[in-house]
Amino acid sequence: MSPQTGAVRPSPAAESLTDEELARGLVAGDEDCLAAAYHRWSPLVHSLARRSLGDAKEAEDVTQEVFLGVWRGRRGFRPERGTIGGWIVGITRRGIADALSARTRRLRLVAAAGSSLVLAEPAARKPETTLDRVLVLHELARLPAPQQRVLRLTYYEDLTQTQIARRTGWPLGTVKSHARRGLHQLRSRLQEDEQADHYT
Repeated sequence: MSPQTGAVRPSPAAESLTDEELARGLVAGDEDCLAAAYHRWSPLVHSLARRSLGDAKEAEDVTQEVFLGVWRGRRGFRPERGTIGGWIVGITRRGIADALSARTRRLRLVAAAGSSLVLAEPAARKPETTLDRVLVLHELARLPAPQQRVLRLTYYEDLTQTQIARRTGWPLGTVKSHARRGLHQLRSRLQEDEQADHYT
């Protein structure tokens, strides 16, 4: 069973448990202890994720994934190896690393697509490939200037987000936010265009 931890309020009894007692209940499958663990540690998990990812929505997603991981992996907790809080922080760090890896994969995928469209030899281009390239460049040009700049530096100059932050003078969190929002808008607009083509 996977309870919706964000919507569950722990009982006063569970809230008053020590970390050790809470850990024992959690390992035994007590959902009230999971709710108490979420109530106790989710602010820390969210704070760590927000600081690393620079995005509140991604931090919320990571927080939910962490506590789903806590529930699913509860039998793997070993008190002799450390505290329940330390175990949850370890799961959080892995969740953040996974989120960053997923983001990097998305950026590389879009960058590879953009680069192949831009760098392809004209003679080798099929008509639909040329159309795709024009469409991507058109939608990219419609983005707000900061998002456009971050995506162009990512795709066409192959800069990391840290390098972009140095180049622009913007905080790393701002760069990450612009990249995420820009990709989201670009993807949404391209999907809208694709759906429109489908119905014409």
